Amino acid sequence: MPIYEYRCADCGKRPSIFFRSLSAVEASPQCPSCGARHLTRLISRTAQVLSEDSRLDQLSDNAGLSDVDENDPKSMARWAKNMGQQLGGDELGEDFDQVVDEMGEAGPDEANGMDDDDL
Repeated sequence: MPIYEYRCADCGKRPSIFFRSLSAVEASPQCPSCGARHLTRLISRTAQVLSEDSRLDQLSDNAGLSDVDENDPKSMARWAKNMGQQLGGDELGEDFDQVVDEMGEAGPDEANGMDDDDL
């Protein structure tokens, strides 16, 4: 049961279209948004299933830390989001995402726990 992704030339949407079997795949499917038949099939992303040990090994690899600037809150927030996703993002809860977003919006002194009164 294939699911194919398309881009509609008329409305610009990127629908995913489910077909019940390979023989049911249409040569020219219809866009669910606008009804046009000017769709181009896209190459879908693939996923690699890793064991927990493999994921932890990749996270501990120093090459993944090469572009992280520990003095830049936005850089640290990107790193924290990546770590959270690798460790099973949904399990960390909404609080994690909120704290990481706030960390990325903070200025350098705020991220270090300092405010103007501490200077």
